[in-house]
Amino acid sequence: MNREFAVPQNRQMITVIGAPSSIGIRPYDHNGRQRQLTQTPHVLRELGLVSRLGANDLGDVEPPPYQDFTRPPGRARNESAMVEYSQTLADRVASSVEPQQFTVVLGGDCSIVLGCLLGAGRRVGRVGLVYIDGHADFATPEQSQTGSVASMCLAMAVGHGDSPLSRLTGSTALVRAADVALIGRRDAHEPDYGHAALADSGILDLPGPDLPPIEGASGVSAVLERIGHSEMGGFWIHVDADVLNPSIMAAVDSPEPGGPGIEELAAFLKPLVNHPKAVGMHLTIYDPALDPDLSCARRLVALFESVLPTS
Repeated sequence: MNREFAVPQNRQMITVIGAPSSIGIRPYDHNGRQRQLTQTPHVLRELGLVSRLGANDLGDVEPPPYQDFTRPPGRARNESAMVEYSQTLADRVASSVEPQQFTVVLGGDCSIVLGCLLGAGRRVGRVGLVYIDGHADFATPEQSQTGSVASMCLAMAVGHGDSPLSRLTGSTALVRAADVALIGRRDAHEPDYGHAALADSGILDLPGPDLPPIEGASGVSAVLERIGHSEMGGFWIHVDADVLNPSIMAAVDSPEPGGPGIEELAAFLKPLVNHPKAVGMHLTIYDPALDPDLSCARRLVALFESVLPTS
């Protein structure tokens, strides 16, 4: 950890990293093949995202091969490969987290949060997390109906459970539960996402079909009070495309009714991204194979453009 690290208020550079991994999510239900989240960074680059942001592109961190097409009993799919990938992604993220830079990681499934937090924590020390997602992702391997790390990764990030993915730093969690805000989940009807453990965790949980207000004790102000205070070295932002309303973002594996539009999500993200302690964010779960005309991809590019400063 670099104890001299300080995030400036006026950033001059955006750095992009591709995390084209689907090893943290189950195969497609209809054909048993690996999900095409592996193509997401390529699609977004082809639509001009990097050039539109005037960003520095550090390329892709390629994952190990997908192994567990059949779910293994008692553990998460591709668990050892996920440990390896999280460490490799962390190396790239750590190299990009610098003063006057903001890191954008293009996933990939939700499990990339582990490598992103591991890398950011190496640079800033105590790291917070804003987890914007249509699901809690707080299951255990026993609870999960799919065996996907993506359905467990928030729990693993705070050290919950006995998977090696919950102990990537050795003895401490990647992030303290008290330093996490979970925003926008709409999965109350799906108990397999670990709601009971989440309720006892100490995470700030702000569920619902609408994003919290920008102002006020129940909105962004409450989030920033939790993850932007003086003791925090910096914070990371997780954005799962399935938090968006499926009427405009159908290209996700588990859409939930309701949710914000692009403009509403952008308005919520701006004060977070512009906060001096924000060091990076990532996008997950957008699947180009479910987006034949790339309309969803274009909406995501527009989201990035409206939230991040462009050169």
